[in-house]
Amino acid sequence: MNDDDDMPTLPADTLALLQNFQNEKASAQQKFEALKSNSENAFAASDPNAKLTMDLFGEDWQISQFWYSDATANTLAEALLDGADGSTSIAVVSAPSVYIALRNILASPPWTDDDGAQRPALKLLEYDRRFAVLGSDFEYYDYQSPLALPQDLKGKFDRIICDPPFLSEDCQAKTALTARFLAKSWSQESLRLISCTGERMEDLITGKLYRGVGVKTTSFEVVHAKGLSNEFRCFASFEGEGWRWRSE
Repeated sequence: MNDDDDMPTLPADTLALLQNFQNEKASAQQKFEALKSNSENAFAASDPNAKLTMDLFGEDWQISQFWYSDATANTLAEALLDGADGSTSIAVVSAPSVYIALRNILASPPWTDDDGAQRPALKLLEYDRRFAVLGSDFEYYDYQSPLALPQDLKGKFDRIICDPPFLSEDCQAKTALTARFLAKSWSQESLRLISCTGERMEDLITGKLYRGVGVKTTSFEVVHAKGLSNEFRCFASFEGEGWRWRSE
């Protein structure tokens, strides 16, 4: 078009929404860079004011990233922390929003009242290398190589949560191999295991993969922050305040 008057323009309210989106994105990137520049110390768990937010990490749908709502992440984190102490080790596999919730809970009373002596150890196994800014708790993980992990992680964890990134038998089975590698013991009496994944994986999860540790379908409704079309379920080897097992 030669005449500027004929150039299409966006409505003022649409332009305002676009500008707000760009401002929020720039602000999140600025906060992420600040976190990255001082990742080892900026969010020390001993500081009760050191809180993290998943807003720093935008979802990448191409690698199947869908963050839980805060309420869901907190419920899952509380279930993992119930009865935990300084001898407890918790592994979070492909569920970074639960790791963030764990960190935030542990950075608040009553966990901060004992100088950290009774806080459990955490480890986040995650494909997205952006989470390396979290420091030594991060371990790079690709489900395609389920056992390509440091040997000092083998048999270390008594509480594990997994959220396999893809709804395929291959992905689910390889994630289960990782869970067995990480677990101190593969028994319901000594391992608290949670797997959050699609409803259609139910027979595989409760049967072939995790039957040995007593995993069953729970009543807990998993909610994602931006919604998800797939029907999701929480499967667990234990009952707690957040859920009960569903009746057959």
